[in-house]
Amino acid sequence: MSKKEIKAAKKLEEKKAKKAAQRAEKKAAAKAEREAGAVEDGSLNGDAVASDVAAPPKPVKKATLEERIKKERPPPRVRVMEGVQPGYVNLRLENVAVTFRNQEVLKDVTWGVQTGDRIGLVGANGGGKTTQLKILNGELEPTTGDVVKSSKDLRVAMLRQEFVDELVMDRTLREEFLSVFEEEAQILNDLRACEKELEELANPDDMQGILDRMEKLQNKADAKEVYNLESRVEKIMNLMGYTPEEGEDLVRMFSGGWKMRIGLGKVLLKDPNVLLLDEPSNHLDLESIEWLEEFLRSQNIPMIIVSHDREFLDQVCTKIVDTDGGKSYEYDGNYSRFLQLKKARMQSWQAAYDAQEKKIKEEKAWVNKFRAKQPDAAKQRLAKIEKLQKSPDYIQRPPFVGKPFKFRFPDAPRMSPEVCNIRNLSHGYGNGLNPLFDNVELYVEKYDRIAILGPNGSGKSTLLRLLMGREEPDEGEAHITGANIVANYFEQNQADVLDLTKTVTETVEGASTEQSYNELRALMGQFLFKGDSVQKKVENLSGGEKSRLSLCCMMLKPANLLILDEPTNHLDIPAKEMLEEALQHFEGSLLLISHDRYFVSKVATTIVAIEDKKLVKYPGDYKFYMDKVKEVKDKVTSRYVSDFKIENAVSVDFDEINKKKGNFGGARTANLVTRKDKGVKNAKRQNR
Repeated sequence: MSKKEIKAAKKLEEKKAKKAAQRAEKKAAAKAEREAGAVEDGSLNGDAVASDVAAPPKPVKKATLEERIKKERPPPRVRVMEGVQPGYVNLRLENVAVTFRNQEVLKDVTWGVQTGDRIGLVGANGGGKTTQLKILNGELEPTTGDVVKSSKDLRVAMLRQEFVDELVMDRTLREEFLSVFEEEAQILNDLRACEKELEELANPDDMQGILDRMEKLQNKADAKEVYNLESRVEKIMNLMGYTPEEGEDLVRMFSGGWKMRIGLGKVLLKDPNVLLLDEPSNHLDLESIEWLEEFLRSQNIPMIIVSHDREFLDQVCTKIVDTDGGKSYEYDGNYSRFLQLKKARMQSWQAAYDAQEKKIKEEKAWVNKFRAKQPDAAKQRLAKIEKLQKSPDYIQRPPFVGKPFKFRFPDAPRMSPEVCNIRNLSHGYGNGLNPLFDNVELYVEKYDRIAILGPNGSGKSTLLRLLMGREEPDEGEAHITGANIVANYFEQNQADVLDLTKTVTETVEGASTEQSYNELRALMGQFLFKGDSVQKKVENLSGGEKSRLSLCCMMLKPANLLILDEPTNHLDIPAKEMLEEALQHFEGSLLLISHDRYFVSKVATTIVAIEDKKLVKYPGDYKFYMDKVKEVKDKVTSRYVSDFKIENAVSVDFDEINKKKGNFGGARTANLVTRKDKGVKNAKRQNR
């Protein structure tokens, strides 16, 4: 290497060393600065030395579903329509979403009620039906979306499921109706207070102030028509079917059906433009349900009804709104028409989706085949597919609609031809002051499926308790008389015997004899015990949940006689349909009490009605009963769709089953009073 090359190499080394020294100096200065800052923060003490490694960034808090929805969509609001004609009523939800516990209960819901509508709001329990009612009633604000009204002064009133709990039993009927007018009553009280002040006035200089207050109160009184309250109550009492004399009777004296009329009357006294009804037919007898149907059909008020009573929905509603998967869909017609339209809609949706996916699959196959030869064309086709999948025109996959869950009762033990015997039975309460039965007879035979009908308070549940030996008859006898009869009895207070310390799963597994865990989970799901709820303690369940759990357990126990007192209370429509189908294939005898006419029509093959303290047999199903009883037949109007009308109950060929199983059978003619022209008596007005 020459001297010149050596000199150049030294200069390069010196330059590198100088740069390295500068970097080291900067690094040391930065380190000192960090340590100084750490000491000021109190993060270092004593001989501690800060690390050269920077602290990791704090994790970004993930936005909740509600926060994301609120960010992506406009805030909720209440809008008033413009240019609405006088007398026209409209109340609707537009693009409404609701989140609860980080789950989207409602998704982009749009539907409404207007003048002339009687809408049935249906869907599985927990699907958001009551949530929608609360939004329409102004009790709940949606996460996003609009509530649209035809007028800013639109009045909405709601009859809740728990309306009986809101009644004051020690008030008179008239006082209970007047209790609706709280604001009006306060105005009258304030006016009386002003009048008393004037009478006791000591300083005349204060008179003008009192008179000014009275003038303002009087203007309010005139606007509210406070002096017409009594006449308004008299009109509503007459509309609900009460006599003037009953206005002085205590609320507690009226039966369940007539208490319902009190609740409905109180709602109507608010003079609503839109009426919301949440399960209005719950716990009513048939006569009360039929009265309510006829009354609602005669009203001009737009109304929305939540109900699991399919016959009630058929008789009253002109439209159905189905809440499914967080979305709501509108259908014209009653419930039976809705079933047809929904089936057709789902089939059409599936066909359109399949055609779309077939086309996309064909396009992708072409792209894969010609990607190398025609890259530009392939790229264009892929872009077209991506554009479609992101556009509103893309057809989403329809929700999966599986086959209905089918349950079969455990095999019924062999049974004798005669099952139960009621003979010369007379019974009542209050030392003869409240007689229920007067020398009645009833024979229940092998494979009988009997529905016992009658008004509330007529003794239906008492009859079952007498048969089960829970009560002793005053006269005569009531027994399960057949050999080898194993009875399962479901009564309305069945939940009282549950072990409160067990979980739902433990309770159901304890009742099971042969079902697998997966079968039990499926059955629990039908009774709305899903997810974490199967691990809930029985003591933490609501009354309705306990009742469903009791029925679930009852279905798992082998029996050849089922005695069921209102089994469909607290069940949604899918659960009712599952129970109907299971009972149709039950290979034993059945005694049933239910106010669900659709359920009775599907299950019972004989009707026994309690009329004038007698048991009257109608040797046919519910359709036969309606045809024979003129009073009932006149009240039950024809359905819109013949395919879904109340028809003959499903018949099971038990003789064929017996041939296969080698079971033995027999028959005995029931010795019952049979009438063909007598109607069902009116329900009890009062509990006397």
